[in-house]
Amino acid sequence: MQDWPEREHYTAEDLIQIIRILRDPEAGCPWDKVQTHQSIRKNFLEETCEALEAIDADDAAMLREELGDVLMQVAFHTVMEEERGRFDFEQVCREVCEKLVFRHPNIFTSSAAENAGINGWDALKNKEKGRRTLADELDTVPATLPALMRAQKLQKRAAGRGLGVTTAEDAAAALKQAEQDWDAAPAPKAEQAGELLFAAVNAIRLAGLDAEEALTFASKRFRDELLADQT
Repeated sequence: MQDWPEREHYTAEDLIQIIRILRDPEAGCPWDKVQTHQSIRKNFLEETCEALEAIDADDAAMLREELGDVLMQVAFHTVMEEERGRFDFEQVCREVCEKLVFRHPNIFTSSAAENAGINGWDALKNKEKGRRTLADELDTVPATLPALMRAQKLQKRAAGRGLGVTTAEDAAAALKQAEQDWDAAPAPKAEQAGELLFAAVNAIRLAGLDAEEALTFASKRFRDELLADQT
């Protein structure tokens, strides 16, 4: 048993220390101490989605709790890496702080001197990550992103190099063609469905909207309308 004194104020380091205690090979929690990155991978996604629900609901108490759960996931994965001697929480904090300073040359003088002549968020990210070619840009779009979000990000990076669909008119024509291919197919298959969705994402992107959010809110409206009809 651990004697953990209550504190008036807790810090991120307190959270890290609690995770260390829970992960102790001898005296730790039977569940916590055997977890791996892979075994709790889905938990990170679930906690993030719950935080998004709190944001959409504009519920401050719920958001406070869910952000804490997301922070706990960050701490958990960090402690596992600390155990392996690969990095610790201080390094995580330092890296994200350095990134924020680097990406804001309009705010920080050190970044302004280092990035003279570079304009735009994407150009700064490309320099920071050493992305020089189209392959570099496309290969760093995570394959684990939701499909609509990944499609939109790939399209945006290609369009930044003048490739793919770059105008609303071309997007509308591609969407119309995809719809015709869908209608003409004797038995529409996944390929036609994918092309139709991909073309729709392009049209949505060039309208200045986010496809993932649009479908999320459409699904919510659909649910709410169905339930309203039942009352």
